[in-house]
Amino acid sequence: MSQSLKISLSPKQTEAIDLLEDNVTSEVLYGGGAGSGKSILGAWWILKSCIKYEGSRWVMGRAKLKTLKETTLKSLFEVFKMVGITKDFYRYNQTAGVIQFYNESEILLKDLFAYPSDPDFDEFGSLEITGVFVDEASQITVKAKNILKSRVRYKLDEFGLIPKMLMTCNPTRNFLYADFYRPWVEGTLPKNKAFVHALLSDNPYITKHYRENLLGLDKESRERLLLGNWQYLDDPTKLCEIDSIIDLWTNTHVLGGDKYISCDVARFGRDKTVIIIWDGLVITDIISIPKSSIPEVADKLKELKKDHAVLSSHIVIDDDGVGGGVVDLMKNCYGFIANKKPIPVRGRNYANLKSQCYFTLAEYINGGKIWIKPERNKDLIIEELEQIKKSKEETDEKLRVIKKDEVKEIIGRSPDYSDAIMMRMLFQLIRRGGMKRVN
Repeated sequence: MSQSLKISLSPKQTEAIDLLEDNVTSEVLYGGGAGSGKSILGAWWILKSCIKYEGSRWVMGRAKLKTLKETTLKSLFEVFKMVGITKDFYRYNQTAGVIQFYNESEILLKDLFAYPSDPDFDEFGSLEITGVFVDEASQITVKAKNILKSRVRYKLDEFGLIPKMLMTCNPTRNFLYADFYRPWVEGTLPKNKAFVHALLSDNPYITKHYRENLLGLDKESRERLLLGNWQYLDDPTKLCEIDSIIDLWTNTHVLGGDKYISCDVARFGRDKTVIIIWDGLVITDIISIPKSSIPEVADKLKELKKDHAVLSSHIVIDDDGVGGGVVDLMKNCYGFIANKKPIPVRGRNYANLKSQCYFTLAEYINGGKIWIKPERNKDLIIEELEQIKKSKEETDEKLRVIKKDEVKEIIGRSPDYSDAIMMRMLFQLIRRGGMKRVN
């Protein structure tokens, strides 16, 4: 039956299939525009692989299982019809989310959302698969992607395969931009990774009405979905350039110096306490812990203070709400109050200390003056730093950043990492103002 499996592919889809069937490329990112045949490509590759490799096991995933069943799964069944696969050749267990073929190969349908109840994706702990297709990969975290890829090992030696992961997406500004698109543009993409830039115009099988619909979108959506423009964000209020944010992890020219600790303390159920260890302007460690009691956070800070030889006067802790209790237990540290008056330094007029520190952070990021060594949670940090924006409220002619609640609405969580990084700027401003103490 494998000889009868035929489907009409676009040149870009064919290019992706060739990469997915070589012995070099382990990760393929396909996309760049809507209507480029992303889901059909993934469905075809998964089906073809299941039929070719008897008893193999593949994952087809998306951020939410419900959406996967409403979209990507329908594309899979559409491909089934294209090549003549009928229900005589497979069984679909909707409850278990498993499609099993006559040759015992399987497709597992997986929810890849980063739920707070399972932040480390322990659900995948015993999973072993032959390959994986993630549709709309921009909606998952880099941790989900890496853990899923680590499970690609089932019968690879038996089939003579290497681990393979296909991801599809429209232009986005998360880890896919940093790990695939920018290196592709710069010609530095590793040999084991590939990016296939596919647009609506590359798909000869799409209806003309699809293009007409995209032409009717707003400018940003049109740039992103029709033209596949990865630099689609033209927001005059943003303070940090995306490339400068990504460079934070490669700014090895930044030297160490005095040791500091900055800490954003959890306030509500989904928030987490984030503690950042600094060597000058080099971030050497990032510790995130679930919401804990005030004494527990204070004990952790005292432990880190000792381990890293940090002076008490070089520790800054969020003093709003619950954090105030931690400040009380940490003698001689700085308590950071967001709405406090800015530190008097020459230059622009700020609405409050938080705005002043965020504007200063943007200056340091865009100037390549900060280096982040740890790679974990990189995608979350990028997402948060991109939301450092100038508020449109200018009634008092004072510079201010958008409110935390606005950021939460955009990213769906509290910007705990960026707030902890931002507070480190307090010490740079104290130095600029020639002050010994501000609280």
